[in-house]
Amino acid sequence: MDIEVPVLIVGGGGCGLLLAIFLADLGVRALCIERNPSTTDLPRAHILNQRTLEIFGQHRLADAVYAEGSTLEQMARISFRTSLGGDGPLDRRRIGDLDGYGGGDLQERYAADSGYRATNLPQIQLEPLLRRTAEARAPGTVRFGHELVRLAQDDAAVTAWVEDHSRGAQYKVRARYLVAADGGKTVGRMLEVPFDGPRKIRRMVNAFFSADLSRWVDDDRVLLFYFISPDAHGAWGGGGLLKAGPTRWDRYSESWVFMRELHPDDPEEVDEAGVVQRMREILRIPDLAVRVHKIGRWDVEGLAARRYRAGRVFLAGDAAHRHPPVSALGLNTAFGDAHNLAWKLALALSGRGGDRLLESYHAERQPVGARVAEWALNGFRVRSLIDAAIGIEPGRREATRAAFEGLFADTPGGATRRAILAEVMQIQRIGPQAHDMEIGYAYDAGALIPDGRARPERDPMASIHRPTTSPGARLPHALLARDGRRVSTHDLVAPGGFALFTGPAAASWASAATRVAKRLRVRIDCVEVGTPSGWRDVTGAWAARREVGGDGAVLVRPDGHVAWRAFERPPDCGDALGAALEQILGLR
Repeated sequence: MDIEVPVLIVGGGGCGLLLAIFLADLGVRALCIERNPSTTDLPRAHILNQRTLEIFGQHRLADAVYAEGSTLEQMARISFRTSLGGDGPLDRRRIGDLDGYGGGDLQERYAADSGYRATNLPQIQLEPLLRRTAEARAPGTVRFGHELVRLAQDDAAVTAWVEDHSRGAQYKVRARYLVAADGGKTVGRMLEVPFDGPRKIRRMVNAFFSADLSRWVDDDRVLLFYFISPDAHGAWGGGGLLKAGPTRWDRYSESWVFMRELHPDDPEEVDEAGVVQRMREILRIPDLAVRVHKIGRWDVEGLAARRYRAGRVFLAGDAAHRHPPVSALGLNTAFGDAHNLAWKLALALSGRGGDRLLESYHAERQPVGARVAEWALNGFRVRSLIDAAIGIEPGRREATRAAFEGLFADTPGGATRRAILAEVMQIQRIGPQAHDMEIGYAYDAGALIPDGRARPERDPMASIHRPTTSPGARLPHALLARDGRRVSTHDLVAPGGFALFTGPAAASWASAATRVAKRLRVRIDCVEVGTPSGWRDVTGAWAARREVGGDGAVLVRPDGHVAWRAFERPPDCGDALGAALEQILGLR
């Protein structure tokens, strides 16, 4: 059963399965192994942001995901409450609301920056979809119940020893490269990859359950309820309630996830009876009929691997970065890792890209993972500001209840408390309104050619995204039309291919692109905007965002990031484009 394959993917979760799909689309043979017998049995990650859907759109996955996931209206709001049920004076009180993930009042701004919308599709539903797709596009290359037990590498390849649990037998896989998408459970430990950042800051418990909550849910737009109980101890006695579908995404959602933070000294064991009892207390629905599917425990950490590459091994997803789910950046960032790495592996394996191209994976993605980990920890910590604004005193139940009574009192003091709380609630936008963190990450070094021009300053709270064609940045979205067809600029970047966006000098650039593509054996699609036979800039967004002259050009990589730009037509378009592409591909 010994196997030779260009790429071995260890881990059949969302990141590993998506990488398998990408490589199949690029004509690269890969084997994906997963030690578990099936895809996840917990919802885990939920929200798929605009950048992820742009990537899915490129690989013909977006329509299938939208067909199973929620609408934007059904995930438009985050709501902070005292409880969901109960009939006391402090029950079912609204602490504050925030629009989130491009819904509500955010919709126009988010739509201006991407041709795709976010959706809610829990990992328990997404992974089977990805598995079916991977198996259809590359039959026989996804193996569940197969576990990596040992690995070694030399200058030419990686050798992996794999156990097939169904047969109780081992076999060897010889691969040019190995990608660890295993959540950090095996490969990183074998290679002793160092991680930076705090570990085990807090303990969390998630309960995945079914219940009919339609009687108490009063707003179908709410994706996530946070509860802060007047009868508990602030965050220690609160929790979150999240829709989990799978077919209804309103108050009639068939399943839910309840998550809560455990006090450091909390002796509670994670058992079904204890978790359900605490959930009923926090929701203030003492007789709620609950069917628990699974209970999970996890630690809050903020870690990023110091190196994303160790010889012929690459780390991706949770194997490279682990952090709280604030801003829903965990799985979405993992998908960005896979998207960045796939086209580089394809070009390197075919000899069209050098090892420097592969090395750029670490240079580009490690700073993104480290920043996401830092961001998520900041978002996790600022939740405590709500407790402070209310006046919660941990360990003093009577004082806490008095603080809530003062908050809702119809007095000048109550009005002041509510005004202070409203200010603090705006800070919480670091979670559901991190628009620029979702789509605005850019690379400072790697497979790109900086031009020395400063990028637009980024919003430190990440609410505002400022598009740019600066090398390393994500291609700005603009709506283009031709022959009755309307598309986003992102829809014109083919899997594995480069796209050259041009203007009035399109003929010169197109001729150059044809010659360079043939010489370097890469695909370059010329996208003419504003010419009689080209694409029409529907809203003028491309003209406003391209930042180069009409005779210039913007070269976009297969992953939708700008690689190089020419502000005006050079003396020889072929020489300029060819030299740039050789450098980007790591050939010089």
